[in-house]
Amino acid sequence: MKDRSLNPIGVFDSGYGGLTILKEFVRKLPEYDFIYLGDNARNPYGGRSYETVYAYTLEAVRKLFQMGCHLIIIACNTASAKALRTIQQKNLPEINDSRRVLGVIRPTVEILGSVTRTKHVGVLGTAGTVSSNSYLLEIKKLFPDFTVTQEACPLWVPLVENNELRNPGADYFVRMNIDRLLAADPDIDAIILGCTHYPLLLDAIRRFTPPRITIIPQDQIVADSLIDYLRRHPEINERSSRNGSVSFYTTDSTALFDELGTLFFQKPVHSEKISM
Repeated sequence: MKDRSLNPIGVFDSGYGGLTILKEFVRKLPEYDFIYLGDNARNPYGGRSYETVYAYTLEAVRKLFQMGCHLIIIACNTASAKALRTIQQKNLPEINDSRRVLGVIRPTVEILGSVTRTKHVGVLGTAGTVSSNSYLLEIKKLFPDFTVTQEACPLWVPLVENNELRNPGADYFVRMNIDRLLAADPDIDAIILGCTHYPLLLDAIRRFTPPRITIIPQDQIVADSLIDYLRRHPEINERSSRNGSVSFYTTDSTALFDELGTLFFQKPVHSEKISM
């Protein structure tokens, strides 16, 4: 278990995708300490109910708080969509109102005003994220005159997790979903990749997306948002320890996590098993 004298920034995901976010955190904030927790034993969250996703996410948040985190990033679109708001409004005041839990949806949406010219935006995501309408609702809050079209891509995550990124099957499904999205609204000029797995498919996504369309992956956006958050909240920044350490925890097999985690993190990953 991590040294409790450290106050790392926690990063939570139901599986591996959040490692693409963590990779950018570490690249842009190398001096900070980070803990990554993947609930791989109960992954995927996408098809689970709001109540279940909320319960699982709250368990992970409590665990990361116990491990010394004062700030947690829920680097999972499904958990951000189904659990974040309730945790922020209901649970944090009860647990410790000086701690913070952030998600990945709002920072992704906030940049749209500087990206789209047509005000027609597409969202590619898991079935759970799309059915939650979280991107649709968040975009409408900030940009009520925007037109939003969503497309669920249920096979993209399995393609990534089975390392089928460069096989013809991946190209077929990536092209199919993009074609469907653009057929539904040909005026789209910005597409949000609403899943943290999708940056690994970015080469294929770019091949099948017209060059006039801006593709918006989350990893760099969320990292920039974290930097900005720490700048605007010095009380949180000062409590975040800086020893350049990164620790990985999983609720499932460490061997499997280390193998797939290395694919997502793009550096060797060595995890410990943890229960919640």
